[in-house]
This record gives sequence, C-alpha cells and structure tokens, in this order.
Amino acid sequence: MYSYNYRLRDRYNCPVVSLAILGDDRPNWRPSRFYDELWGCATHFEFPIVKLSDYQSQWTELEAIQNPFAVVAMAHLKTKETHNQPLERKRWRYDLTTMLYDRGYSEQDILELHNFLDWLMNLPEELERQLQAELETFEEARRMKYVSSLERRAKLEEKQAIALNMLRRNLDMELIAEVTGLTIAEIQILQSQQQQD
Repeated sequence: MYSYNYRLRDRYNCPVVSLAILGDDRPNWRPSRFYDELWGCATHFEFPIVKLSDYQSQWTELEAIQNPFAVVAMAHLKTKETHNQPLERKRWRYDLTTMLYDRGYSEQDILELHNFLDWLMNLPEELERQLQAELETFEEARRMKYVSSLERRAKLEEKQAIALNMLRRNLDMELIAEVTGLTIAEIQILQSQQQQD
C-alpha cells in the first residue's frame, strides 16, 4: 500500500489517498498501517480500510444505495456465499444484473458492472448459457416496456391534439370526450392551457 502511494505521489506530484478494500474471510485481519525502521530512520504510513464482510449484515442498506460500489460489495458477498452452489450463484447474478437497470445507471455503467459480475460470479458453461438467455429475455421485455410507454405517450398526445382542434371549433365537450376518449376534466385542463397560450 505504501509503495503504491509514494509511487503515485512521485509520478503525479500531488497528494494521494490510499484505501484498502479487503475481501478476505478473516474477520480480525484488518491491516491499516505500514511501519518500517532502519538505523533511526522510520516510515509510518496509515490508511483507511473497508472490510467487505462487514456489509453482510447491512444488505438492505446496500440495496438502497445508488453508488455502484454497493453492487460490487453485494456481488462479492454473494460470490463468497454461493461457493460450490452454482444454481444459487446464477440466481444471484441474474438478480444483481437486473438490479443495475432499476438503479438508473448509464448504459456504460451497466455494461461495465455487467462485465464485472460476469468475471466475479463465474458459472459452469451450461448455466452461463441459461443465464445469458434469461438476461436477453429480460432486456427484450424491458425494451418492449419502454416502447410501449412511448406509444402510450404518443397516443395521448394525438388525442390531446384532436381535442385542442375541436376546442378551437367550439365543439361540445361531451362530443370531444366521446371522440377522443379523454375525460371532461382532461379536456377542461387542455382548454385552460389553450386560453393561457
């Protein structure tokens, strides 16, 4: 840790913060300093640590955090937990991968985190094929949902445009509602917006 710190400081000529992320299974192993001394010359270097196993009891909090590191921590914990349990690991990898979409990450972040999960939570070849097929189905359904919401929005805008044209011709609201499928309240809102414009 000390070597990386001083090499970065030397190369870039700026302050450097070192953080150790510990993914081991030893709960009491928590190195947080480096000390070296020879002939009265001493080097003392301290650094903060994050022990991933400490987050096992904080799963609910990890699920709520938007920071991508939360996904990394959850993936690490589930990789350890599902050692020699490939079906359970596949289930967790699917859950964590689909969670990426719900968190609103950018397409690039999703791709990078997906690649990380792929590397960390490796599966036997047949389960990997099954997982990829399931993820393709999920992504297709998600795309369809997005397209459907765009279509619904377009239809609503079309109905509103028709209603506005009918309002400009001073047609009866009940007739407008019958033709467009909009409610009287929705038409009244359109009318008030039209009057403001």
